[in-house]
Amino acid sequence: MESLINTFITSWYIWVLIILVFIYRLFLPKIKGLFGEKSVAFFLSRLDPDKYKVINNIMLQTGSKTTQIDHIVVSNYGIFVIETKNYKGWILGNEYDDYWTQVIYKRKEKLRNPIKQNYGHIQALKQALDEYDSINYVSIITFTTQADLKVKTKTEVVYTINLSKTINEYNKKTISNSDKEKIYKKLLSLNIDNKEKRKAHVKTIHNDIAEKNKKIDSDICPRCGGTLVTRNGKYGQFKGCSNFPKCKFVLK
Repeated sequence: MESLINTFITSWYIWVLIILVFIYRLFLPKIKGLFGEKSVAFFLSRLDPDKYKVINNIMLQTGSKTTQIDHIVVSNYGIFVIETKNYKGWILGNEYDDYWTQVIYKRKEKLRNPIKQNYGHIQALKQALDEYDSINYVSIITFTTQADLKVKTKTEVVYTINLSKTINEYNKKTISNSDKEKIYKKLLSLNIDNKEKRKAHVKTIHNDIAEKNKKIDSDICPRCGGTLVTRNGKYGQFKGCSNFPKCKFVLK
């Protein structure tokens, strides 16, 4: 017994290391997401403050639902709605896919199409700013340079280092200075910074994803409830909804 105790004491640093590794792996997704958002916030902070008003990590209440948006830039040239992703490896996908694919060596992982995520954010903003019906909303998806983007989209999907350049390419003035200030202040006033509500929002997202994956695993279309069937396509087999063409859900 004494020898066991002595062994434990002399190898305490190994146990500490194991605990630290466990904690790191547990919080790694959150750390990576936070790093991505902070890097985007840094690039946005370098925009001309007289032309661009930046809001980072905002949560809005729309009806009974909440929407969390990584970054919003209110400008004279429209409202830029930015979704941040911090993935590495090849990123493959198209504009209307439900899921994109991350490829690292031979391992493939699914990720929700960020363009569709951001579309939901824009709809929430339109509802919150319904008195401004002529606003130009610009959706931008950013990835760090750890990713190798191989996507085909009309929506702006850019590397974080090119974000400022992309925003500056929009130079047609559509919002007056007074409306820009009003919109900026209204969004700040609508921001929910209550920690409990933010935790509930994250929990809801996780539950929705789990429910969607459960349906897919049971060959049920998560969009319309139809049956997922195997089809042959140009690039091989894939699963799609049996209610095609009414439902165009495809699992790649």
